Amino acid sequence: MESVEINGVRLAYREAGDPDGTPAVLLHGSGSSSTTWDRFAPRLTGHRTIAVDLRGHGASGRPGDYSLAGLRDDLLGLLQALDLRDALVVGHSVGAYIALAAAAEVPERIARLVLEDLAAPPRRAERVRGINPFQVLAAVAGIVSVRRDYDLRALASLLSQLTRPDLAWWSRLGAARQPTLVLSGGPTSCIPPRRLAEAVAEMHDARLATIPVGHRVHSLAPDRFATEVLSFLTATAHSVPA
Repeated sequence: MESVEINGVRLAYREAGDPDGTPAVLLHGSGSSSTTWDRFAPRLTGHRTIAVDLRGHGASGRPGDYSLAGLRDDLLGLLQALDLRDALVVGHSVGAYIALAAAAEVPERIARLVLEDLAAPPRRAERVRGINPFQVLAAVAGIVSVRRDYDLRALASLLSQLTRPDLAWWSRLGAARQPTLVLSGGPTSCIPPRRLAEAVAEMHDARLATIPVGHRVHSLAPDRFATEVLSFLTATAHSVPA
């Protein structure tokens, strides 16, 4: 495992694949770590995969500050520090939120996005009631029951931020112009499928696919997840600069 200091925080990451291949940055969700991508990363043949531990998770630093803006800036700093360009960025849950936020800032560094069960905040206050807290807990229960390899403050902070209505986030959805695949975990996920459909409708170049297994699609349906992602990459290959 390698690491780099970004914004005063030591970020750990796992690198594999073709060192001369297209960069693919893999971002886990809250309460997880870079190891969640161990089965998926080898499927990205021809890519240089970089699976990151977000701040407060895995082997990365635990600074106590877990703002969404800070996590976005960590990704921006990592892309710059490793001089990654035209990268594929795959994010799960809060990792997807971060990937989308960064994409609008550095289009020269991020070419395509895969957003798995994107942690889309509610648009209006009444939508908070649509989130089932038991589903949220179930989504991370498998990780927590094995071992807690994260700062509990990070999980609490991120869940608190992402369940607040955020009209400004919705107004910025069209800012990222990269080809984007949004994957929904279906009705048993803690992220309402209707919310993801509404988000996709606001994006510039996005399509929605559903694999109805719950929030952790890449873990619960790894083959179907990989098939959707690889099909997306094949279909959008022409849109990536040579």
